[in-house]
Amino acid sequence: MKKYWMPVIMLVVFEAVGITLWLTKDNLFYLFNFSYIGCSIALGLFLLIRKHPQARRVVQLLVGLYMLVYLGLISGENMQIEGFWYYLFTGVFEAATIHYAVAKIFGPLLFGRGWCGYACWTAMVLDFLPYKIPSGPRKKIGWIRYLTFAASLAFVAILFLTHAANLERIMFWAFIAGNVLYYAVGIALAILWKDNRAFCKYICPVTVFMKPMSYFSLVRITCDKSKCVSCGKCLRVCPMNVDVLDNSRKRQNGTECILCMECVKICPKKAL
Repeated sequence: MKKYWMPVIMLVVFEAVGITLWLTKDNLFYLFNFSYIGCSIALGLFLLIRKHPQARRVVQLLVGLYMLVYLGLISGENMQIEGFWYYLFTGVFEAATIHYAVAKIFGPLLFGRGWCGYACWTAMVLDFLPYKIPSGPRKKIGWIRYLTFAASLAFVAILFLTHAANLERIMFWAFIAGNVLYYAVGIALAILWKDNRAFCKYICPVTVFMKPMSYFSLVRITCDKSKCVSCGKCLRVCPMNVDVLDNSRKRQNGTECILCMECVKICPKKAL
C-alpha cells in the first residue's frame, strides 16, 4: 500500500486547502472546487500507479475542461494570467488569484510543474497532437515567455490606468481571445517544430511564476545510478528535454519537468 501514498497526500493537500478557504472566505464553493480537483488528481495518480496508459490524459480532461468550460466559459472567470493581474489589482483574493497561489506560485514548491503535466487546459489540447517526443534539441528562445508575461501585465495595467468601463466583460472576452490565441500559436509551433510542448517551453507566460519555485520542488524525478545502464531512452522520450539522469537541482532544464513520468515508464531497469 506504500506505493499509493502520493494520491493520498495530494487529496489531503487539496482537501485542506478547500476546507481552509471555505472557512476563511465563508464560501462553500471552495470546498467543492478543491475537492473536485483533488479527487481528479488523486484518481489520475492512482491510475498511473496501476500503469493505466491514459492516466495522465484522464486528469488533464477532468481538470482542464472544468477550468476552461465551467469556471471560464460558464462562470465567467478569467483563469488566464490576465485574470490573476485583474484580481490582484482590485485587491481581491478570489478566483484567479487563489488558483495561481495554489497551483502556480506556492504549489510548485510541493509538486513542481505538475500543473503543466496534469491540469493545464492549453496542454490538454496540445497533447492530442502526434509530436509527443521532441524532434530536435531545445531552441534558445525561452526569453519569449518573459515578453508574453510582461504583455499580459501591461494589458491589464492599461485597462486600469485608462479607467476602462465594463472591466469584467472585457476580462471575459480576454479569456476567450487569449485561449484562442494560445491554441492557435501552440498548434502552429507544434506542427512547425514537431514538438507538442513548444508553446510550454518558449511562449507560456505562466512558467515565469512556476520555474523559480519548481527549483525547490519536493516531488522530483531522481535516478538510481546503481541501476542505470545509460541507455538514454529516458532522455529521448522527455517532452521537456530534462536531463533526468542528473540528480542535482541544477540539472539541464530541471525546472521544466512536468512529472509526466514518461521517463519512468520507459526505463528498462526501473532506475527512475
